[in-house]
Amino acid sequence: MPTTVFDPPERFVAGTVGPPGGRTFFLQARGEGRLYSVSLEKVQVTVLADRINDVLDEQADGLATEPFGDGDVDPLDTPIEDEFRVDTLSLAWDPNRRVIIIECHDQDPAELEGLDTTELEELSGLAPLVDQQVTSLRVVLTPVQARAFARRCARVVSAGRPACPFCGQPLDPTGHICPRANGYRR
Repeated sequence: MPTTVFDPPERFVAGTVGPPGGRTFFLQARGEGRLYSVSLEKVQVTVLADRINDVLDEQADGLATEPFGDGDVDPLDTPIEDEFRVDTLSLAWDPNRRVIIIECHDQDPAELEGLDTTELEELSGLAPLVDQQVTSLRVVLTPVQARAFARRCARVVSAGRPACPFCGQPLDPTGHICPRANGYRR
């Protein structure tokens, strides 16, 4: 399983490309002269931020977790080309090092366990490269970096389209057909 590791990264952020309603979400890690971007769904960014905050609240007793200022507010680094689309996210707390570990996988590694070589070949459509079936990104963050990352995730997600005051669905610039207004455009 090829894994790209940033331990620690110089920068790890969530960001978007595109207008509200048509945004693509990215996680981007930079360090040691490397830039690595992966794309993912908005809900994955939201859940990741929520779980990071939960883990820090539960595990980081006595550790400073509050970032200074507003954190990283710069745009994503260019070029923005995703290495893969995230299928599975993993989050762990290392109690010995007192850090958060985030892993992004292009496939669920558990789905590939127990498959024989023939099944893996059929799944990938490639020659038997059994040890290269799942591509992963691993990022190791201090509690302060993790809290700043979670806050940026929340800001990025909330910067989308405003919600309809009647039904809560996202409003398009041209309006939407509101179910609470009997199908009339809002």
